[in-house]
Amino acid sequence: MPEKYHIQTKPIPPRRPRIGKYGIVDWREDCCRCHNCVKKACVYDRHREEAGYIHDMKDVDALFFDCMGCFSCVQNCTKALLSLEVNPIYEALGNSYWTPDIIQTTWMQAETAKIPVSGAGYRGPFSGPGFDSMWTDMSEIVRPTRDGIHGREYISTSVDLGRKRPFLAFEGQALMDSDGPLVSLPMPLIIDMASPDHTLPELDPLFRETAARTGLIAIMDSCAWPFAETYLPHVAFHLHPDGPELPRDVLNQTRLIELPDGPDVLKRIAAIKKDCPHLVVSIKVMLGAGGSQRAIELANLPAIEMLHIAADPNGNEIGVSQPRFIKDILRETHVALIESGTRDQVTLMSSGGIALAEHMAKAIICGADLVAMSLPLMIALECQLCHSCEPGMHCPAQLESINTAYGVGRMTNLVSAWHDQLVEVMGAMGMREARRLRGDVGRGMFFKELEEDTFGKLFGTRK
Repeated sequence: MPEKYHIQTKPIPPRRPRIGKYGIVDWREDCCRCHNCVKKACVYDRHREEAGYIHDMKDVDALFFDCMGCFSCVQNCTKALLSLEVNPIYEALGNSYWTPDIIQTTWMQAETAKIPVSGAGYRGPFSGPGFDSMWTDMSEIVRPTRDGIHGREYISTSVDLGRKRPFLAFEGQALMDSDGPLVSLPMPLIIDMASPDHTLPELDPLFRETAARTGLIAIMDSCAWPFAETYLPHVAFHLHPDGPELPRDVLNQTRLIELPDGPDVLKRIAAIKKDCPHLVVSIKVMLGAGGSQRAIELANLPAIEMLHIAADPNGNEIGVSQPRFIKDILRETHVALIESGTRDQVTLMSSGGIALAEHMAKAIICGADLVAMSLPLMIALECQLCHSCEPGMHCPAQLESINTAYGVGRMTNLVSAWHDQLVEVMGAMGMREARRLRGDVGRGMFFKELEEDTFGKLFGTRK
């Protein structure tokens, strides 16, 4: 049995004042100083030594930063002097998809490398748009064999990138060696290039270092070369047709290369394979109008080893009046490749809309082999998604001036927390291998299908 994949982490506190969701408003005028004050019984111990905390506080907004929203003090105060309020700065974070909850959760994971736990209880409707319209089936969580997390059973999160053979071929008693190159990753995750709206070249060295520490691969624009050659095994260059030509000795030290889709993509693959046959070549297909059909068409070609289908940062089709979400496109593509008999041969990578660790698991259930993301790593550096990431503009989070220890530490913590959550989810689903999770929609529950099965006969299909 191979050694378990493990990422070394340590707590990395934030550089800037925390932006919490809740704050406690305390009307002390009517306080009768009860000896059993509810503040002393705070589940998270946030009220202890309150006077010293307020005296040493550097920013007045810090009053909102540490409350975990357990409601214990609000509910149990006999004089009803305490009330829970929402921080208005918190509500202004992100956008409709990258919600304040997602941003705060990412910050916490980047700081502690732990799986997020909140005491705020019920958070509203159980269904929503995008990945919130599906759930993972945790029915195996009560089985005594769910021990992979605790050391008695191995749960593998590794995946293989490249084209696999459709069948075994023999010449006499010998197996014919017709396999192409394969790249193995310890978890189904690749660090993607940042979107044009969230690009800071100063972060590229941090992405490379994070990929090296976690054993993953970071996709870099070929214009980013040169840099230290020690990072080359953990870098996949994105080769634009009009970009610089990389030396062959540089490509020989990499394992994966990415090409944008285009009319001459097959010729470019042949040229790369002629010089560097060991490389796995990935084709990036942007999910605009007709993008999903183009991906299916390419996947059925024998020369295609790996496809990277990319939606916008919110997970939607690009430039479409009524865009579909990435999970629906993944299911369509996966099923189409199964019907054509080529799904097991090609590797499918998805990007766009991957904001939480659960999205990684859900994308794999919908048919992806692995996912690519970069925006969560920027958020891990205390980015608030203010959409000011343009050259020459001031960054409120000062991302352009962070040091390597802080930046790489926070990113590494986030990757580790995502890996731990993937293992937890797979253990709860009774899955011991990430490869087997791919396309297993039986391990997922989809709101639309459940609603139609339950109420469709009575009310018809939702329009």
